[in-house]
Formats: sequence, C-alpha cells, structure tokens
Amino acid sequence: MRCSKRHRAPLRGDDGGVVVFVAICTVALLGLIGIILEGGGKMRATERADAVAMEAARAGGQALDPAGAVTGTGVRADPAAATAAAYAYLSSAGVSGQVSASADGRKLTVTVNDTYVTKILPVVGIGSMSVTGHGTATLLHGVTQPE
Repeated sequence: MRCSKRHRAPLRGDDGGVVVFVAICTVALLGLIGIILEGGGKMRATERADAVAMEAARAGGQALDPAGAVTGTGVRADPAAATAAAYAYLSSAGVSGQVSASADGRKLTVTVNDTYVTKILPVVGIGSMSVTGHGTATLLHGVTQPE
C-alpha cells in the first residue's frame, strides 16, 4: 500500500504557537511571584518598623521625672530625657525617626522611617520602598488600676 503525497495536508499554520504561549505565561508567572515576594518583604519591613517604634516609645517612657516620682507628687516622664532615650534606641536599631512627647509628660509618640531594599523588582527599576512605623507609650501607674 502506498500513500500518495496528495492526501497529506501540510500542518505549518501554527508552528511555534506553544512556545509563544509558554513564554508569555512564564513572564506573567515570574511577575506575579515577584510581586508576592516583594509585598511580603515590605510587609515584614513595616512590621519591624512598627516594633522598633513601639520599643523606642517604651524605652522613652521609662525616663521618669525623678523629683515627682520620689516625692509622690506625680509620676510623669521627663520629656527631654524620654525623647533622648527614644532617639538613642532608634540609633541603636539603625533607623531614623521622629519622637514627640506630650506637654504633660504622659505620652510619647515615635514615628520610624526606614527603607525596604527590593530583591526582584530592581529588574523593572524599583530598587527600594519606604516603610513607616508608629508607636505610642502612655505612662500609667497605680497599684490596682491605672491612675
């Protein structure tokens, strides 16, 4: 039995179509993986900035005004010492930020500014992302409940 060449139709219309489809899907998948990884990294950096801000506020809140605390006339933080302690903590953590103390010396607010260095996004020109963290410490005292 012989097959004639006339009966076979050439199938050349979609040569390489699968290769193009796979290339497009691969690029899209790599982009999606990059966005997920960088989003997670930025979220971790933001959580770290929040934690550092909270710890700096806590460190500053421990700088009590000794005159009022010893005599019992009022427990309040020394605003200058609290701000200095918070800035010292930020410096030891290797971040920058702003510290503000309330006028009555009972609340200290810290804002941390840091940068997350991207791992995959430099391919598209995004080398870093800024992150911000916030923390507040309120000075409370009392034996059975805050006064």
